[in-house]
Amino acid sequence: MNRKKKIKSTLLAKQKKANAKLHKRNKPKYISKAEREKIAQQQDAERQNSDEQGA
Repeated sequence: MNRKKKIKSTLLAKQKKANAKLHKRNKPKYISKAEREKIAQQQDAERQNSDEQGA
């Protein structure tokens, strides 16, 4: 019984790994709070520059 169980578990593990490679994660990359703040400031600065040039 142990031999069958071990063989089955190794085959299942290989199958799980192969399946995981096929299905990539759709989760977006984590961006820290400080990095989000920097991005927001840059976007605000770009908007102000475009408003000044347009006016």
